[in-house]
Amino acid sequence: MKRVVLTVLCLTMVITPAIMGQSQTKVIRLGMIGLDTSHVVAFTKYINDPKNKTGCRVVAAYQGGSPDIPSSADRLEKFTNQLRDQYGLEIVPTIEELCRKVDGILLESVDGRPHLKQVRPVIAAGKPVFIDKPIAGNLADVLEIFRLAKENNVPCWSSSSLRFAPDTLGMRNNDKVGKVLGCSVYSPCSVEKHHPDLYWYGIHGVEMLFTIMGPGCETVTRTHTENTDVVVGVWKDGRVGTYRGLRKCKNGYGAVVFGEKEIASTGKSAGYGPLVDEIAKFFRTGKVPVPAEETIAIFAFMSAADESKKAGCTPISIAAIMKKAEKKNELRRARRK
Repeated sequence: MKRVVLTVLCLTMVITPAIMGQSQTKVIRLGMIGLDTSHVVAFTKYINDPKNKTGCRVVAAYQGGSPDIPSSADRLEKFTNQLRDQYGLEIVPTIEELCRKVDGILLESVDGRPHLKQVRPVIAAGKPVFIDKPIAGNLADVLEIFRLAKENNVPCWSSSSLRFAPDTLGMRNNDKVGKVLGCSVYSPCSVEKHHPDLYWYGIHGVEMLFTIMGPGCETVTRTHTENTDVVVGVWKDGRVGTYRGLRKCKNGYGAVVFGEKEIASTGKSAGYGPLVDEIAKFFRTGKVPVPAEETIAIFAFMSAADESKKAGCTPISIAAIMKKAEKKNELRRARRK
């Protein structure tokens, strides 16, 4: 009898910690804002698939949508229905209600213009947030989003999936190539009239450029034609990086990296997986993988490219662009008081 009791006790000691560990493993509940992009379906499918072991689950969403952008209005119902019917997401009427139901937010609205308004209640609720590209519809909004997040101690970041292609991500500190002295990147560059030209799709290539070169661009000059954009940035240490936006020739992504030791080609997309893995890791740890300063530098570069186009392809100072955006925010905050 004593042997039976001892055996039972031993089994209990072995099994109980395992059960306790399982019960203590928290699945992080995520909500989505803006169901007008194919990203919402692709990201939900990946995050909610047990085999990917993300530790997260998308459970609810706020529909959003922009009636003046066809690619938003024409796809909103389709993606909403798919998320509700196929993936079981609860569709809620307000962002505030969404925040009460989840641990973190993916702000996915394809239109960058409402992002500042949409993220305010998220930051007020203290929810960590990933904001899909473009993070906003203008540079002033980009700065304000990061200011609000920092002041309220809310983890917040944004990125294109092209940053996390393994060969691109590892190029900045690559022993084979050596120090990066320059880079020439290309990507598709369709435009949308409500956004600065490069914000809409050129951002993918510009994100690659800064992933490889790092921040520190001081001046930007843009040459524009109907089918092509070429944007040249001069970094503070004299390095030169260029972005070529494609609108008519065969589309693709790529970069030529000019290093001290070797000239290398890189930039092939690895799909959404590496980005979504980083998003899930962010929600598990609260640590942002892309510093706010680098994302701000990317949007300052693209904003300066628009100003260069308006000014007849003359060089534009990043410092001047930043000062203009900061002044806009000062006036906006004064009006809100």
